This record gives sequence, C-alpha cells and structure tokens, in this order.
Amino acid sequence: MASKNRAALITKVLKVVKKHYKPVAPPKERSLLQNLLFACCLENSLHDAAEKVFHSLSTDYFDWNEVRVSTIRELSDVLKPLNDPAEAATRLKRVLQSVFETHYSFDLEPLKKQNIGVAVKTLEKYNGSTPFIVAYVTQQSLGGHSIPVNNGLLESMRIVGVVTDAEAAKGAVPGLERTVPKNKGVETGSLLHQLGVEMHRSPYGQTIRKLLLEIEPDCKDNLPKRAKVEETPPPAPVKLAPAPVAAKAPEAPAKKAAAPKKEEPAPKPAAAKKPEKKLEKKAPVAKKPAAKPAAPAKKKPTTATKKLVKKKPR
Repeated sequence: MASKNRAALITKVLKVVKKHYKPVAPPKERSLLQNLLFACCLENSLHDAAEKVFHSLSTDYFDWNEVRVSTIRELSDVLKPLNDPAEAATRLKRVLQSVFETHYSFDLEPLKKQNIGVAVKTLEKYNGSTPFIVAYVTQQSLGGHSIPVNNGLLESMRIVGVVTDAEAAKGAVPGLERTVPKNKGVETGSLLHQLGVEMHRSPYGQTIRKLLLEIEPDCKDNLPKRAKVEETPPPAPVKLAPAPVAAKAPEAPAKKAAAPKKEEPAPKPAAAKKPEKKLEKKAPVAKKPAAKPAAPAKKKPTTATKKLVKKKPR
C-alpha cells in the first residue's frame, strides 16, 4: 500500500536522486514531431544515447518518410546504443506510420494551436505512443505541466511505497505534478527519468538497490528478486517386472556311483608300417595280328595225271 503522506515520500525521492544524478536540459528548438520521435528513443535510455541515435536518424536518412518505410530490423541496428533498440524501433516506426495515416504529412505544429486537452488526446491515439511519450511532448512542446514516467520509474515508486499496485497498473503517479512546481518540471523529470532507466537497465543490481533502500529502508521485501530455477529431479528408474521363470522338471534320483574301474594299461603304440611300394603297372603289349592261314599247297601232278592231260580229246 502507498503511504498516506505521498507528498513527503515524493519529496524524499527527489532529495535522493539529486544527490546521485545531474539534470539534463533537452534542446528547446525542436519541433513537436521531433520531440515526439525523440521521446520514442528516450523512454528507457539515457539522454546521451538518445541524442546520439536521434542525430543518426536525422542525418543518415533522407527524410522521416524513409525512416517510416524502413524495417524494424534496420532501425534496430541504428538504435543499438539504446537499452531497448528493438522496442524503440517498433515505437518509432508505428508512430511515424500513424502520424502519416492521420495527417498525410509529418507536420504536427498545428497541434500547438489547439487546446492542450485536444492535442493530448490526438497524441494518445497514435499507434505506438506511450504515457511517457505523451507526457514528454506535453512538457516540451505543448507547455503543459506533465512529468514523463517510464516503467522503471513507476516500478521504483511502487517499491518505495509512493503508489499502490493498482495505481502502478494504470501507469501514472498521482500527486507528482502537484508536489513538483511547474518551473522545476523539466529538471525534476530528467532526474526521475535517470532513476527509472537504472531500474530498467539492471533491476537486480546493487546500484538501484542502494538507491531505493536509501529512500525507504523498509522496502527491502519489495525489491525485485531473481526467480529461483527449480532443478527437476532426474526421473526415477523404471523397474521392470521380472521375467517368469519356467518350472523345473523334477530331477531324477541320482544313480549310485559305479565302482571305479581299474585302469587298464594303455596299449603300446603299434609299430609304424612301412609304406608299401606300389607296383608300377606295365603298359599293355600290343598283340600282333594273327597270321593268315596259308593257302593249301598245290599238289604236284602225278605221272598218270600228266598223261591224262596230254591226251587229246577225241
């Protein structure tokens, strides 16, 4: 819960931040559009880093329309010096797109001629605008008494008890403008902004911890704490059911051990037989062809035969 004496707590916050930070005065010659775009870069970063990237945007691009059609990735590279380059690039591109779609130009100076309430409502309607951006433009360009509050400052105010959880959820610090006079608004706003940047940059660091404890020593329990990472125990080993054991057949009764036989003397090794000589087979002798039977010898004619032959026929 916020303390009943809110003004006293705010005064104490300002007293501590004055000891640790120095006020920064932004340029006064910027147009309303320039302050709007500069606030997109400044929200969660220090003034020096915001001035550096804003200068790069103003000189490296042909005009704001070229910035509008650039991708968030390209813009993030230019906005690297900031604490939140991707978020700032998203805010910047969305605001430029919304301004162009609303007015079909990038000239917002006519808003200065309108009632502050009407101009503030117009700023709030721009896609990408935040309470910090609207308050910064109101303070720097519209002449209103509004102190920019970023998320880091809002969280710091909640921790020390200036605002309740419900008030912090609405994104505002009630009573801040009433406690701070208008002629001190720019200076006070820059000091509180540096406190918020430190909270955004390192919420668990010793620097922001010491500052908040210096403001309110009893806020120790409200300080941001690192979430403890619970180590998950290793899974328990799965117990496998034992395999069913097959029933053993009943063992046959053991036979009586036979009387040991007398060891017979080992037979003497037989004498090695001499290898038999193999008889060489003689080649078969070719048989001579059988002699042809001799022709019967002609019988010599006897004398009687000769006589018959010589005898002439009759």
